[in-house]
Formats: sequence, structure tokens, C-alpha cells
Amino acid sequence: MEHSEHNHTESTHTHNHHSEHSGSGHDKHAGHNIADFWKRFVICSIVSIPVLALSHMIQQWLGFEVTFEGDKYVLALLSTFIFLYGGYPFLKGLYDEVKDKAIGMMTLIGVAITVAWAYSVAITFGLQGMDFYWEMVTLIDIMLIGHYFEMKSVMGASRSLELLVKMMPSTAHHIKDGNIHDMPVSQLKIDDMVLVKPGEKVPVDGIVIEGESYVDESMLTGESKPVKKEKDSKVIGGAVNSNGSLTIRVVSIGKDSYLNKVVKLVEDAQKIKSKTQNFADRAAKVLTFVALGGGVITFVVWLLLGFPFVFALERMVTVMVISCPHALGLAVPLVVAISTSISAQKGLLIRNRTAFENARLITTIIFDKTGTLTKGSHELQEVKVLGNGFDKNELLRLASGVEQHSEHYIAAGFLRKVKELKIKIPKAENFNYLPGKGLEGNVEGKEIKVVGPNYLKEQNISVTDTTNDFTGTVVYILIDKEVAGYFTFSDQIRESSFEAIQILKEASIKNLLLTGDNEKVAKKVCDELKMDGYIANVLPHDKLEKVKELQTKGEYVAMTGDGVNDAPALAQADVGIAVGSGTDVAAETADIILVNSDPKDIANLILFGKATYNKMIQNLWWAAGYNILAIPLAAGVLYKWGFMLSPAIGAVLMSLSTIVVAINAQLLKRRLT
Repeated sequence: MEHSEHNHTESTHTHNHHSEHSGSGHDKHAGHNIADFWKRFVICSIVSIPVLALSHMIQQWLGFEVTFEGDKYVLALLSTFIFLYGGYPFLKGLYDEVKDKAIGMMTLIGVAITVAWAYSVAITFGLQGMDFYWEMVTLIDIMLIGHYFEMKSVMGASRSLELLVKMMPSTAHHIKDGNIHDMPVSQLKIDDMVLVKPGEKVPVDGIVIEGESYVDESMLTGESKPVKKEKDSKVIGGAVNSNGSLTIRVVSIGKDSYLNKVVKLVEDAQKIKSKTQNFADRAAKVLTFVALGGGVITFVVWLLLGFPFVFALERMVTVMVISCPHALGLAVPLVVAISTSISAQKGLLIRNRTAFENARLITTIIFDKTGTLTKGSHELQEVKVLGNGFDKNELLRLASGVEQHSEHYIAAGFLRKVKELKIKIPKAENFNYLPGKGLEGNVEGKEIKVVGPNYLKEQNISVTDTTNDFTGTVVYILIDKEVAGYFTFSDQIRESSFEAIQILKEASIKNLLLTGDNEKVAKKVCDELKMDGYIANVLPHDKLEKVKELQTKGEYVAMTGDGVNDAPALAQADVGIAVGSGTDVAAETADIILVNSDPKDIANLILFGKATYNKMIQNLWWAAGYNILAIPLAAGVLYKWGFMLSPAIGAVLMSLSTIVVAINAQLLKRRLT
């Protein structure tokens, strides 16, 4: 890549305080926590035993008899307790939905149990017919346990988010005037000094001032290997320090810390609904009206056919119970909660859910070369002197004067070499960044430019003495507008790049290399990785046009870039993936942010996006398909052939449908390893 993208400025991102996490999107049970549902289920199940024992239908089926004076009133009393205590969450849900004009699944359950209870009480006090007590209590029991398992699944999906929050230690070893004392992390300020001892968690985001150690960032970035940290290295709050002591300077606290930004991104991604999720919500709402309407129609039809009132009522209740679109309401939100949370643990941060789900449509992915497919740690190979009056070390010294102001990989290579040779870096004035070309500044009264070949081409400067066969990066130094020499840097291809390209090929996704480097460099990398093609000599502002070109040819394009200098191209791409953003998780133009630059992460992300979408569709088909088949059966279309579904069996099947959807969503965890 050309000597460009120097001034890496972290984009800032202000966040509001974290709202209570409700990422599942399925918050019908507000006010009823998981323990409450379990408690109600246990108590109601115990009380249901005498209800079943006193029900004449159960006695007939099982061939026993329990009768005593006032038994029907005891049965009514116990059933009323279950209706009020066990049915409370559903009755409250019914009230809330009607009040908010948001008719949904709680309305269905509430209406079904209310109709069953009211009709049964009327039978107890003289109306002719068969009571519904045992069907009602078993329905409530099954609904309670179904909701319990559903909420447990959603909570399990969000637990990784809670783990991220808990990773941050509450106290830090604050250093002031040479003394160390413990203080709450919340009281730390920017530029405070903190000591991190071996085995401790890093309390805040910071820069290493003193010390050397390996730090485990796996829970934050997905990087499995401990990362070496030394002077001037960035460290992330929540990472685990291993073998050495580190003194760090605090650079971000509170809502601006990496971990809090991740949590906020995950919460936002779980709350923002994609097109798939909106479709599921609409389908659930439509199905609720179909169920209520279907129940009434079923009741009227059976009455018109001359069947008893109690029979018609039973069919109506069964339709309302069995067609409850609970599984449909859970189908997408649960997948959202799981995919977003486990992605964050692997260093894949989703900002745009629709783009993430659209990964299945990607036909072409454009890779930035340096730092993504290659390691990006360019090492200085050779210093070639072209002008008179300068030696190699002097060229290095003058170049390092302007390079010290940059965070670019070429600058890092310069500074490593200067440090190794113990050359003192001079001060630079009037520093300026030349986008896509290099850097310039004044050093000791001399006008210094450190630039790539594009600058020489633009200025019509020809250099004869250069290595034609060299496939690394060549950077020239101009002193007072004269080319004084050049430096060669070489980069190594990442081991995981080979695997990433292979994964994409197997998924039939075209992969292209986009680089500011010359044709030879691009071709060498492309051939080594067996990629589908390359585009060389591309300046940052030209990347946008290359993305547009591919899109006009009908390609669905994913673009990888650093999230700052590649912003226009990332915004233009159908799916923009910011890579190597490190602690800068607020890459505004990217749809997805990868904390690391590992190309295998990119390939896995695309496949995981496909898997997530497929899980949503599977769940939607299962939930909707179940209802499409169940409603006619519940209405009694097979009555002529002796097949009938009771309300209790309907409740069992409905709960099983919900559990199947929950289990299927949990299987998604296996897809991201």
C-alpha cells in the first residue's frame, strides 16, 4: 500500500447511559422475572393435583371416583386460585395490550383462560354443561413453564453481555506522587497513572508508560493468543495481565471506554430491528387477529351446525390456545440476542443488523492488503542513498523527524529501526499529511518529504536507480525538493489469509485485492493466496469508485477497510466491514466492526451472517407452519374422522413449538468457533 493513511484519528462517539437491557425484543413479560414464573408454576402445579383428581373427565379416563359434599365448590375454589395467581401474568398482559392498542399473544392467552374460567364457574352454579377447570389449570401450568423456558433462553443469550460488564474490575492501584493506593475505578480521571500487577485485570483503557508483559484480551477481542505489551502499547480495560507489572496512563473512562462502547453497540444492535424481524412482528400480530377471529368463527360455525354450546366453546378455546403465535414472537428476537452477544465475545461488533443478515447476498468481497491479508508490520529492508552529502543514517534521522507524528505502519517501521540504531529523532515543524501520498515537514531548516511512488508520478519526478524486481513497499525521501534516497519495506502474508480465501472460495464468494501498491506487489500477494483478482495503484478516494463499478455490474459488495480513511468506500459498499479498529469501536460508516484484522474473522463473519439469517427463516417457518397446520385441527376439521384436539393438548403443542424454536436458536452458538 502507498505511504498513506497516516493520521489515524480515533473517531469519538458519545453515548447515552445504558438503558436496561432488553435486547431480545420480546418484552411482553415486563415486571415478571424468571424466578416469579418458576414460583407460580411450582405452586400452581401442586394445586393442580387436587383439581385433576376432582375433575369428572379425569376420573372417567383413569377409572377412579372421588366425591364428597361440596366437591364441585372446592374444585371451583382451587381452580379460581390458579386462574388468579397463575394466570395473573397473562391477565396483566391482556390488560396492557388492550390499553396500548397492541393486541398480541398475551391477549390470546388471557381471553382463552378467562372464557374457560367464567364458563366453568357458570356450570358450577347451575348452567348445564361440562366444566373446563382441568383444561384451564393445565393450560396455565403449561403456559407458565413455557414462558419460564423462553425467558431462560433469552437470559442465557444475553448472559455474555453481562459477562462483558462484569469483566471490569471495581478498584485500581492509583499512583500519585510515587505512592500507590487503591481507589474505585469510577473515580479515576484521564491521564491518571495506574499500576497493574501480574494476574490482575486491567482496570481502564490506557497507554503503557512503564513495564512489559503479555496480556490476554481473548474475551474482548477474540484474539486467542496473549498479546505482548510494552512502552507506548495500548491496553484495554477488562483484559487480564499475565506475567509482568505494567504502569499505564488512563486514556478513556466511563462511557468512552472500549468495553462500555462494546456493550452499548451490542445493546443497540439487539434493539434495532432488521427487515426480517419487522416481518416476524407483523406476522405475529396478523396471526393474533386470525386466532381471535378464527376462534369466534369456529364457535359460531359449530353452533350453526347444531352442536352443543359447550362443544362449540371448547373448539373456540382450543383454537385460541393452539394458535397463540408465541413461537413466532420468539423466533427472530432470540436469534438476534444470541448472534449479537456471541459475536461481541469473538471481537465481531454488529452495528447494522440488516447488513449483517444480508451477508448471505455477498457475491464479491474487497480486501485491503496491508494489515488485513498481510501482517502490516513492515520492516525496513534497505536504505539507498541517491543524493550527495548524506549517508544512510542521516536519511533515516531526517525521515524519522516527520514520521514520528504518524501512526502509519510505515512510520512504525521507521521508528523501530531508528530506535534499534539509537539515532536521536530531530524535531519537525509544519508537519503535514499528504493523503494517499505521504508526509512532509521542516526538519532543521530543511524541507523534508517522505512519499510513495504516486507522489513522484504526480510531480513528474523520475528516479532511475530503483529495484525493479522488489515486491515490497518503496518510500522516497525528498530533501529540499530533490530525491535524496529511498527506503524499502517488506510485509508478510498472514497465515490465516490462506484459510480465509479458501473459506470464501468454498462459499462461492469472489475475492479481490485492493491496494495502493504497484502491480508487482499486488500480483505477488494475489498469486500467493490464489485470489480471484487484484486492483493496484488505488488511492484512498478512488476506492469508492471501484466499489461503485462492481455494484453497477450487479455484484453485492462487501468492503473491508480501517474504518477511518476508507469511510466513503465502506459507506458505499452493501456491507461495510471496518477491520483492525482496535479500541476505536465507533467507526461510524461501517456496518460491522472487527476488533482484529484477522482475515479469517472476515470469512467467518460472512458465514455466520448467513447462518444467522437461515436460523431466523427456519424458526419463522417452524412457528408459522405449526400455526397454519394447528388452527384447522383445533377448529375440528377432522371431527368427522374422529380426530379432536383438546385445549390441554393444544397448550402442550404450543409450548413444545416455543421450546423447539428456542433450542434451534441456541444451536447457532456452534456456528461461530
